[in-house]
This record gives sequence, C-alpha cells and structure tokens, in this order.
Amino acid sequence: MAEDKQWIWQHPGWPVFAWQGGRLERPLAAAYRLQGQLIGNLQGIPSDESLQTELDALLHNAIDTSAIEGEQFNVDAVRSSIAKRLGMDHAGLPPGTPQTDGLAEVLLDATRNHRDALTVERLLQWHRALFPVGHSGLTPIRIGELRGDAPMQVVSGPIGKPGVHFEAPPRAVLDRELAAFIAWFDRSRSDPTLDPLLRAGIAHLWFVTLHPFDDGNGRLARVIADLALAQAEHRSVRFYAMAAAIMAHRSDYYAILERTQRDGLDVTDWLEWFVNTLREAMAGAVERIQRVLAKARFWHHHRLTVLNERQNKCLNRLLDAGPGGFEGGLNARKYMGLTRASKATATRDLKDLLDKGCLRRRPGAGRSTSYEIAWPE
Repeated sequence: MAEDKQWIWQHPGWPVFAWQGGRLERPLAAAYRLQGQLIGNLQGIPSDESLQTELDALLHNAIDTSAIEGEQFNVDAVRSSIAKRLGMDHAGLPPGTPQTDGLAEVLLDATRNHRDALTVERLLQWHRALFPVGHSGLTPIRIGELRGDAPMQVVSGPIGKPGVHFEAPPRAVLDRELAAFIAWFDRSRSDPTLDPLLRAGIAHLWFVTLHPFDDGNGRLARVIADLALAQAEHRSVRFYAMAAAIMAHRSDYYAILERTQRDGLDVTDWLEWFVNTLREAMAGAVERIQRVLAKARFWHHHRLTVLNERQNKCLNRLLDAGPGGFEGGLNARKYMGLTRASKATATRDLKDLLDKGCLRRRPGAGRSTSYEIAWPE
C-alpha cells in the first residue's frame, strides 16, 4: 500500500476539494466570453452546415480522445460511424468497426442525452461500447464491470524498479467511492455555488482518481466532462472538442494529473489547467465556425454566379482550408491537381474566377502568380 497520505484520496476530508477562486476568475471570465461568442456565432450557421460542423467536432473528439491513450483509429471509419448515427450520408466511406461504432455511441449519448442521470449502469454500458471485443489491444480486460482486487497502479520504468505515478483507491472501497461520486455529480448539477465549468473539471479529476475500470478510465473521464459541459450549456450538440485541446498538450495533461494526485485536496492548479485548455478548445471552435460563416457569406454573395463543377470544387476546398490553408495560395498547378484539368483548362478557369470576383491575385507575377479568395465586403 502507498505511504500514508501519499495520494489525494488518502487525505482527511476526501473528497471535499478546495481551490483558490481568485486565481480562477480571469481564466473563467475568458472562457465564458468565448462560450458566448461561440453560441452567438452558432445562430448564424446555415441549417445544412450545422450537422457537418457537429460531425467535424465529434470526429476530432473521437480521434483525439483515443489518441491520448495511444489508440489510433481509421479516420474515415470513425467519420462513417458518426455520420450514420447523425443520419448523414456516409456513402463512399468504409463501414465503421465495432470499436468506432461504440465510441460514436458513447460520445453522442453523453451529449444528446445529457438530461439523463449518470448511473453505474450507464457507465458500464459506455465501457461495453468502448471495448466491444473484450480486449484492450491484445490484453483481455473486464468488460462492463468494475476492476478486480489487484492494486490499480500506473507505473513506468525498468522491470523490478518501476516508478508509481499514481495509485487508485483499493477495490474494497471502490463501490462506495463510485456511489459517492455519482451522487455528487447528480446533486452538483443544480448547485448554484459551484461554477459549471469547474464542476466539469472536478468530475474529470475525481473519476480519473477512482480509476474504476481495467482500462478506458481516461476516455470515460473526458466523456463525463463533456456530459457536464452539455448540462451546463443545456445543449445536446457539441461544437468544440475538449479532447483535441488536451491532445495538443498531452504531456502536460498527464503531468498535471499526476501532480494533483500527490498535492492534497487543493486542486487549483488542475482547475486552472482544465479551464485554460477548455478555453483553447472553444477558441478553436470559434475559429472553425467563423470559417463556416465566411464560406456561407461567400456563396450567398455569389449565388447568381455561374460556375462549372471544377470551379465549385476548387473554391470549396480553398474556403474549407481557411486563411493559410493553401501555402503560397492557389495556382494553376494546384488547380490541375485538384480538378484533374489540363493546363489550358486550369488557366482558363482561373481567369474566369478572377473576372467574376471569386478570386484575386496575391502579390507576385509570372511563375509566382497565385490567387486567394476575394472575400465579399
């Protein structure tokens, strides 16, 4: 057993967490400003773009929440699984696998059914969906049931002298601890004294600390955080992917979690990191949605402009790439690669797009001639 009071769950007062509210005021205010901007921008998304935007966010979340744990999925298989469950066309995509289907089901259940209570049975269903074949990689694990009696330790280092990064509460108290967490999660949902974003961060940390399953605890902790955020926003659709922001700072994520397990019940550092990472996820979503809105404005401005299929395809690729997406801008060679047009056809199409005000020349001449989107004023 670990040394007395070595781990956060061994401290007197567990699981009553503390934090320094003053340190969190600015990160929270910045996150709420972005959240308001995001929700405001969502009002302007055309209905035909809304589902695609949701799919893209879910795809990022699904790919990155698995990659954080070192598991790589085929992107098109994940896209197929999500599109199918959103009722979108997935023709031409490979069929989803049991693993990608299960991951899509869990992510959508957590957000679309955010009004439903979190229960032990719901957690077990999520776990069964994440591991439909009874293995984690090549290792058999308990599926849809809590871990066994062996100590739950996260270790690394040479055989015989491993370093213990973290040890979870023993199995003998796990049922009681998990019941306490679920009761708090239900009760705190309507607690006016607890900031909803901090509630999501606490839920993530608390669940990871319990580590109730043989595997998948990190993924489920992030799903629970998504559930808490959906409850806070009263929205069943997620347009930002927390996992993507965590993946961008994966080593920091593990470092702050490990440090928090050893630092006692003051979790200010963890909550500050969580809110700042959440803010980064929101900022990325705002940027993507602004690109969607800019694309919609562009096509509304050119709704009467007659274009051929090649030109439409190329403009959409350029619009989707966003600023800087085509390094060096669009030129005849890139146009030929995208549309399979001949050089003469590419030159003619580009001149036509320039004449119709869809493109404008970037600085440069001769061989360096390139184009960019001519945004409507």
